[in-house]
Amino acid sequence: MKIGFIGLGTMGGRIALNAIKGGASLVVHDLDPAAAAPHLAAGATWAETARDVAAEAGVVFTSLPGPPEVEAVALGEDGLLSGLGEGAAWFDLTTNSPTLMRQLHGVFAERGVQVLDAPVSGGPAGAESGRMAIWIGGDEATFDAHKSLLDTMGDAARYVGPIGAGSIAKLVHNLSSYMVQTALAESFTMGVKAGLEPDALWEAVRQGAAGRQRTFDGLARGFMPNTYDPPNFALKLARKDVALACQLGREFEVPMKLAHTTLAEMTEAMNRGWGHRDSRVAMLLQCERAGVEIDVDDARVHEILESDP
Repeated sequence: MKIGFIGLGTMGGRIALNAIKGGASLVVHDLDPAAAAPHLAAGATWAETARDVAAEAGVVFTSLPGPPEVEAVALGEDGLLSGLGEGAAWFDLTTNSPTLMRQLHGVFAERGVQVLDAPVSGGPAGAESGRMAIWIGGDEATFDAHKSLLDTMGDAARYVGPIGAGSIAKLVHNLSSYMVQTALAESFTMGVKAGLEPDALWEAVRQGAAGRQRTFDGLARGFMPNTYDPPNFALKLARKDVALACQLGREFEVPMKLAHTTLAEMTEAMNRGWGHRDSRVAMLLQCERAGVEIDVDDARVHEILESDP
């Protein structure tokens, strides 16, 4: 059976290559045909449109920037809806809106197509190595039927619940990450302005209860050495994830003060023209407000990381 794959960017391109290495026969599509070069060299075939991918494949995976792109690929002219037949399955790997995925699930169900949201977590390195979580929402029997294929893409494919559940899990994960990031910037600038050297403060709190859980180790990337380029995960994409989580909170009337504060921070950083920098660059805003500069030498950062008792 042919496997369709649409979206060969930073994450999707690596995931698709792992599927090929795992023995899958792929038909691929991307807005940039050049992105498919390594996949075609590895044996994949090219399709001109999403509809053409769907027409050739019994199961399709999409890895796209966000909800507008997913909706366009699903419902647009020459989209998936016009090509997938009864009994087919579509897994969306995008960090997406659970509300949209529920809507699309209903539309495709009328054609006998199973839609599953299957966002991933592991970053570019995880997508390349296969050390990556995949959280799936949708029909459990369809998940079970394709579990071996999912296992070629990541080492932690997990069924979470009905349609939308995978997206909710991903938004909770990413929102928690970015909320902690904002809180750490606030607390650390306070400590530095109160008189501590940033490396000494960081070294100390790592041995506290939260520090022993490695909560603060994330500061080694970006914040402590003051390096945000090249990005590991771009600010514009991180902001999109937090905006989706805030939207979900509004839909279920859940107060989310810190989430909206985090979103506001990211928006301000975007307005600085930092959208293509690493998502942690938004932490610089709090440094500016506190009037402190945190710029620890890389050797010192590694010394602290390697000084575990």
